[in-house]
Order: sequence, then C-alpha cells, then structure tokens
Amino acid sequence: MDDLEFWLKGSIPEIPLLLQPVAHALLQVQKELKDVFIDFDEKKLWERPRDVASVGFHLNHLTGVLDRLFTYAEGKSLSDEQMVFLKKEGIENIDTGSKELLKAFDLQVIKSLEQLKNTNPETLTETRFVGRKMLPSTVIGLLFHAAEHTTRHFGQMLVTIKIL
Repeated sequence: MDDLEFWLKGSIPEIPLLLQPVAHALLQVQKELKDVFIDFDEKKLWERPRDVASVGFHLNHLTGVLDRLFTYAEGKSLSDEQMVFLKKEGIENIDTGSKELLKAFDLQVIKSLEQLKNTNPETLTETRFVGRKMLPSTVIGLLFHAAEHTTRHFGQMLVTIKIL
C-alpha cells in the first residue's frame, strides 16, 4: 500500500471529506520530493538551466505559497515575516541547502494539514480576500489553489531537474 498514491489510500483521519483532495495532493508532493532528492546533486540546487527557475526557487516557493494561501483562507492578512519571506523567495541563497528547504516544506505541510483538520466545511464558500488589492476568493478556492499550485510547481521542478 506504500507505493499507492495518497488519493488511493482512503481518507486521512480528521480531515473533512471535501478537503481530502487538498490533503492528498500535499502529501503526495511531500512524499515524491523526498524520493527526488535521494540522488540530487546539491551543487545544482540554484542553477537556472535555459533561464528557468532553479530547483531551490521551486522548493522555497512551494513553502511560501502554501503559507500565504492558507493564511488568506483563515481570513487573515500576511504578517511582516511572511512579507519578508515573499520578497526573498526568488533570490538565490547558496547558503541554504535542499535539506533545509525540504524541512521547511515538511513543516508547512504539517501546519497546512492541521489547518485543514480545523476547517469547518460550512465555511468553504465564504469569501476571503487575497493580497493588498483584496481580490475575492473563497476558502475552498484558496485551499484548492494551494493544492493545484503545489503540484504544478513540483512538476516544473521535475522538468528543471531533468534538464540539469
């Protein structure tokens, strides 16, 4: 059963049924990231082949976006700390290795799953606002986008790794 994708393993305890796909997507990326980095050449973490985003950027971005989207889903504005992270997210940091970036992503997935457990399904269609422009979305829209965005960037990262 360990080789099955998360969506084929059944419900994750305590996560509302309507939010299972979000949890499944996050857990699947978390698992596959660990597999990808078993043999990854650390020297290539911040390389940008053909001017695409580096693997390090994708790892950092995965963590930051999850944090921001889940914050908006709670109906909160971004903190000063989140704004600093956002500004630094795309900047190469050769002092940061893949182990640190993977650990940060793991912690964000744990935090996100905890938030999913505490999300009342009755709030899923409630309006939430994104960013300084206060663009409208909903709780379910933000949580779904968090899952979709995570899987999309993971796929982009896999292509970058293949090019490297």
